[in-house]
Amino acid sequence: MESQRGDGGPVDLDDTSLEELAPEPLLTRDYETRPALVYERLRQQHGPVAPVDLLGVPAWLVLGYRESLQVLQDDDGWPKGLENWRARSEGRVPDDWPLGPSLEVNHILIQGGAGYRPLRTAWDIALKPFQDPRHPQAKRLKAAVTAYADELITLVGQGGKTGVADLSAQFSRPLPLMVASYLLGFPGSQGDDALMDMWRVLDAGPDAEAALERLLATLAELAALKLEKPGDDFPSYLLAAHPDLSLDHLARELFMLLGMTSDHVGILISNTVVEVISGEGSVRASLSAGMVRETMNRVVMRKPPLVNFVPRFAARDTPLGNYTIRAGDPVWVSPGAAHADPLFADHVASGTTISTRAHLSWGAGPRQCPARELASTVASAGVGRLFERFDYLDLALPADQLPWRSSPFMRGLRSLPVHYELTSVPPPRPWAEEPAPGVAEEVLPDPSARQRSSLWRYLTGLIRGGR
Repeated sequence: MESQRGDGGPVDLDDTSLEELAPEPLLTRDYETRPALVYERLRQQHGPVAPVDLLGVPAWLVLGYRESLQVLQDDDGWPKGLENWRARSEGRVPDDWPLGPSLEVNHILIQGGAGYRPLRTAWDIALKPFQDPRHPQAKRLKAAVTAYADELITLVGQGGKTGVADLSAQFSRPLPLMVASYLLGFPGSQGDDALMDMWRVLDAGPDAEAALERLLATLAELAALKLEKPGDDFPSYLLAAHPDLSLDHLARELFMLLGMTSDHVGILISNTVVEVISGEGSVRASLSAGMVRETMNRVVMRKPPLVNFVPRFAARDTPLGNYTIRAGDPVWVSPGAAHADPLFADHVASGTTISTRAHLSWGAGPRQCPARELASTVASAGVGRLFERFDYLDLALPADQLPWRSSPFMRGLRSLPVHYELTSVPPPRPWAEEPAPGVAEEVLPDPSARQRSSLWRYLTGLIRGGR
């Protein structure tokens, strides 16, 4: 049986089943430290699609850009939904598989079948007020991002006008979580404990399982509150757009927004900061010209936060790359590998201020991330405020020695140590330039409530510990 190579030439398809190929483990120490080399080795051995072992479970990893688009743009041929996974249906996926918990929380990112379309429509409706810049909710959201960014930067400044800070722990990670809490409509600072539990879940430590249980319980309570007393927030809008959602299902959707958006955005902020302060002077100058998003687009091309998407499954036996993918086989698209595919990367201009938007960081096709504009807004506003508030930022470690944390899905910095100097005169708040009644009061946190929260105690402890 023949297929077509990326260069148009024929290739003989390998019909060997996934299980018979004895795939090599993907999540190794090499992968954690140098994933690009692992992707390239797999590409050399197998072509644009490679068999891999994910902690004891075999899967196909899509490395080619063209093949990634083929999968992402064909929702019928490559559907999501764990019910499509043949090995799982046959009981061949261990109950204690480490990746099981993150895939079993059925929400919009995972869900397939007939229920997906009405759920996606409801997501689009519920997010629109926050993503469309013409809406007052979008303006308030941007003001909230700036307020939270200022609050975090001011807290860093308690360690001194100049000093050393970990911008990952003290800015990049807490900022999107605080914004997500704002979007979910947590009363006051009540969401801070949930944010700490979200961190524990994302870090997959020994207390992650207990933290997940607490977090889902907290989100179920929030869902019940929004059902009883709707507000100007995402869960209330989602319920209005999809009234049939159960409280349990709504809690899972809120978990997805809180977890996926916060970790993705936090990594994007850190990676963009590294790009700016370790790059040429023109990179920082481009921020002053209002080109933060162009910088972010370049960053996600080289270092996408989401390196592997959640699995899809072959609807039928289908040729892909050099192999025949059997019906029900799991297929993981890797933007991290696809962006480095020579057939794609060699055609992307480097060294230009204007970036390509052909990256796959938000997916592609009908299931492209519904919150991509929201996430981009939060990241760009946070990065922009950071460089407005600091006169000087420089890495405290060489760029190639920064510590990375990898997971099957995400790749981001464990820490981002920097030397800093705060500006003497903070720039004005956005509402000081364009007054909007009530905006300042709505988005500014309650200082006394913050001081009592677990999140703020943790962040304050970082300042004290650094002295």
